[in-house]
Order: sequence, then C-alpha cells, then structure tokens
Amino acid sequence: MSRNFASAAPALAANTFARPQSAPMYSSTGLDVWTMMNQVAASVDAVNLGQGFMSFPPKDFIKRAAQEAFTEDANNQYAPPRGRPRLLEQLAARFAEKLGRPIDPGSEVSVHAGANEALLSAFTAFLEHGKGQEAILIEPAFDQYTPNVLMAGGKPVYVPLRVCASKDPATNTISSSDWKLDYTELEAAITANTRILVLNTPHNPVGKVFARDELEAIATIAQRHNLLVISDEVYEHLTYATDHVSIATLPGMWERTITVGSAGKLFGVTGWRVGWAIGPAELIHPTLSAHTRIVFTTNTPLQEGVASAFVQATSNGFFDSQRAEYERRRDRLMAIFDDVGLPYVVPDGAYYLLVNAAAIKIPDTYEFPDFIKERGPNFKLVYFFIKEFGVSGIPPTEFYSAAHKALANDYIRFAFCKTDEGLEDASRRLQKLKLYLQSSS
Repeated sequence: MSRNFASAAPALAANTFARPQSAPMYSSTGLDVWTMMNQVAASVDAVNLGQGFMSFPPKDFIKRAAQEAFTEDANNQYAPPRGRPRLLEQLAARFAEKLGRPIDPGSEVSVHAGANEALLSAFTAFLEHGKGQEAILIEPAFDQYTPNVLMAGGKPVYVPLRVCASKDPATNTISSSDWKLDYTELEAAITANTRILVLNTPHNPVGKVFARDELEAIATIAQRHNLLVISDEVYEHLTYATDHVSIATLPGMWERTITVGSAGKLFGVTGWRVGWAIGPAELIHPTLSAHTRIVFTTNTPLQEGVASAFVQATSNGFFDSQRAEYERRRDRLMAIFDDVGLPYVVPDGAYYLLVNAAAIKIPDTYEFPDFIKERGPNFKLVYFFIKEFGVSGIPPTEFYSAAHKALANDYIRFAFCKTDEGLEDASRRLQKLKLYLQSSS
C-alpha cells in the first residue's frame, strides 16, 4: 500500500521559521556607483567616459600572447599559488630595475587575481579581527579600499588631500600637484592602533604623482610610527612629463612597503585580472598566505600571457608609445573642456580628468529619481550631466568618507582611456553645456 508522506506532514505557517540574514556590510541592495551610472548612461546612449575601462582593443602582440598561452595544455591547470615561474621572473626583473635592488622571484613577488585581490590579501595578512586595528586611507581613495579594510577586520581612518588655499578650482584650471597632504593632519590621525598607511601614486582620481619630497615626508611618518605602507602603483607607467618615484626606493622603506601593480592597467586588459605584490619576503609571505586562502591561485593562461607580453614589450617600445598615446588623449579631453569653459585638474599621471562643474546651473525644477536624490548633490550633478549632455562620468564623492564628501561636490571624474572617435563625439555633445553655464561676473 502506498503512503502519501506529503499529506501526513503537518502544515506549517509560512512564517514559522526565521529567515537567514546577511551580515550588515552586505545587506544593502543599492546599486554600486559603476552599475548605477552605466545604467543612466545606457538610457540615453551616452558616450561612456565614466568607468576606467579601455574602449579600444589591446595591441595585437598582447592578444596573441594570451591566445598562444591557451594552446599549451599545461597552461589550463592550476598555477602555483605564488604564481607561474615565468611571470615571477619577469616581475622580478622589471622591479629590480625600477626599485634599484635585486628582487628574488621566489620570495619577494606574489601574483594575484588583480591588484584589488593583492590589496585585500595584504590587508588580511596585516590586520586582525576584533582588535580595532586601523588603516589610514588618503582621500579621495579608490572605493575598494574601505570595504577591503573592513573585510579584513580593520577600521579605515581618512585623511584628505586638499587643494592649496591660494587656488580657486571653481574658476581656474589647476595642477594635480596643487592637491596637498597635510602632514600634521596625517600624523594626528595616527593612533596606537594604526597599522597601515595606503598610498596611491599616480593617484586615482586626482592624477597626482607624489613628488620625492612628499614621499620623504610620508616615509618619515611611517617609520616613526612603525607603519606598513601599501603602495598602490597600478598607473606607474602612465606619467606625463613627471617622474614616478616608488616609496619603496627611499631609505628604510623597502623593509616596510608592499608595492601593488596590475597587468590590467599596464597592458590595457582590465578583464584579465592579473596583479602582483612586491616587497621583502617577511611581508610577501603572509600576503601570499592570505591570497592562498582567498582565491588559492590566479588563472594560469593569462599569467603566461602577461609574462610573454612583458618579454615583447621590453623590445618593441610599447610602454613609451602607450604613454604618448595616453598623453595625446589627455590633452584632447582637456582641450574639449577648455572649449566649453569648465576648469579641471591637469593630471600628471593615470588616465582620469577631474572637471570642476560648479559653474553649471541646474534648473530648480529639474526632476531627479529617488535613487539619485538620496545620494546627494554630486550624484545629482553627474546625473544631470549624463541626461542632458549625453556624456557619462563618475561622481567622485564615492571616493570619500561621509565627513569629507563636500570636498568633491563640484567635481566629475572622466576617463580618457577611450577611442579618438569617442572623445570627438563627447566634444560635439558637450557644446550644449554652454547653455547652462552661470555667469562669472
């Protein structure tokens, strides 16, 4: 005789049991800024100068390097957690020249699933949960720094760059070097719990390349307070008439610095997700241990592709020609904003342009959706810009803590890692902007 077990079970009310709850950090259902602004841009078919991905293809030799790597059977299996030997050797050779010291590929280099995972691994290795340990972030700070510190159990502490008091960025174009770090303010933020200082040079989104004297001041503070410096140098190859100096080259700083880099930025392949960390063995070993528990290893074929690209780039002049191409794009985007009458921050590095749009007059009756209104005036400015002019940017308040967001309310970040056609299309669309400029008289 068959039995109907389903009918034999007692009926349960829909709300009999509690439902699983996520951790507060991940419970928000709001869109991240990148998705949000990309969706707004798509709604009006805007020229996307917002997110920092390249709208042009990588060079053929770079694509071939990846394609050839996939044809090797061994390259389709796990790589060692530290990284593929060929890539480790290429990175050691590159950074030995860059840092002016021998680099051991077997102990002073680790390969990661993008620079972001290298950062997370370093934070995880040097911050302990439940001890209130702090990491200082210099604002504007890339929006992954804060969640990475929190995920590692740390507490982010914010110190902002500030524009020189003698400059008026709302009416005049200024240099990225006019954004200064107040060393007294920095040192006042350090407590007995401070463990890490995060440095980003060349800087996203300002484009600032920290000068040697600035790095020396930071190094003095880091040494005085026994801080680990995590130096995010993913744009180290993109500087314009300015030398990039790694803080690890300063006296006493190699021993307390992890330098982070990215193949995505270096070769224009942000989707490959291959990054690295360089430093003394006693810093790289725990970083590698954390990496092994976070992702275990980085994809094998693209590690081999990056290694091959490095070999070829050293002989074909790629990095010099790439820098010249980006400088030309930078100059074109600056000329576009000169033409329409908005001042900006001249970047000495990276591929972003901060434009000061304080002169734009948004009509008082302009309608904003709730998901924009709740994010504040900078999001309104960027939304208006995208909707009315058809050119997308990113609100840089997303790179600030709540206490310092007002410093960025008048700015929009644009990326110039875009095609010439895209920049010319933006130029045509932005002519309409002149109708919304407030008189400076």
